[in-house]
Amino acid sequence: MFKIGVVGAGHLGKIHLKILKNASFVNLIGFYDSDPLVRKNINSELGIKSFETYQELIENSDIIDIVTPTLSHYTCAKEALKQDKHVFIEKPVTHTLDEVRKLIKIAQITGKKVQVGHVERFNPAFTEASKLIHQPRFIEVHRLAQFNSRGTDVSVIHDLMIHDLDIVLHVVKSPVKSINASGVSVLSSTPDIANARIEFINGCVANITSSRMSLNNVRKSRFFQKNAYVSVDFLNRSHEYIRLDSNKIPKENSSFQNTKTIPEESVMIQTQNNSGINPIEEELKSFINSIATNINPTVDLESAKMALKLTIDIMEQITMAQN
Repeated sequence: MFKIGVVGAGHLGKIHLKILKNASFVNLIGFYDSDPLVRKNINSELGIKSFETYQELIENSDIIDIVTPTLSHYTCAKEALKQDKHVFIEKPVTHTLDEVRKLIKIAQITGKKVQVGHVERFNPAFTEASKLIHQPRFIEVHRLAQFNSRGTDVSVIHDLMIHDLDIVLHVVKSPVKSINASGVSVLSSTPDIANARIEFINGCVANITSSRMSLNNVRKSRFFQKNAYVSVDFLNRSHEYIRLDSNKIPKENSSFQNTKTIPEESVMIQTQNNSGINPIEEELKSFINSIATNINPTVDLESAKMALKLTIDIMEQITMAQN
């Protein structure tokens, strides 16, 4: 069984540690955090071994799980890869495009697997709904969150919108034609609310709104395509599929929990809920499987680079508009 070590034991790092501690698909050997007090507290609370140095953690691991602030992602990943370790990196993959390009080259040289934590790819609502999404023509996205000082070291585009940018790029599979974006800073030095309208060469348009100034948490995406509409609720891990149905009768082997038809309008509505699945556990399990079976990780460095580039392009547009 592969041995995994976690670097970074903040809010998200602690979640990773709790999942990995009880995981049957990998052996958690311990963690490292640069703060001695954090190491002491986590060791006491969770009973997980803490290493005194990052180098010591690397030496004892087959896989390094990087859950540190974005600015340190490149340095941590480079060090682990150069010592022939597989690497999982939380999103955004790196702070700059140059850094992720360098990581791609290092990973190619070492032959090690690298996966990036775009966790919404593993949200059960999306994994099921994605089977129903075919050549969408218009995508409407709202990701709204209550204000939390944690994460305000980066813009809402890097913090929240990047989740949806990765999903949209994965679904549309077409080069970006144009971007129109706007954003406003409210309680931090970078945009806390932002909207981006992205047009793709294949004609699809995505309208994405992200905010960390909302009273309620919302994470919904709507995909409109010929004769059908797919709505994904990432927060509640459910989705809805509405389509024209000439037969007006749902298939007997439908796996949906609730199916109803509206004969007079020839429309079928199907809903499904998958709230029992943990997306973070699923993405970590998927990465371990990619190493064991020698297949490409679901979210590789190239995919993460595309999402990061789009994030940077949107942020540059907002900055130019404000000057």
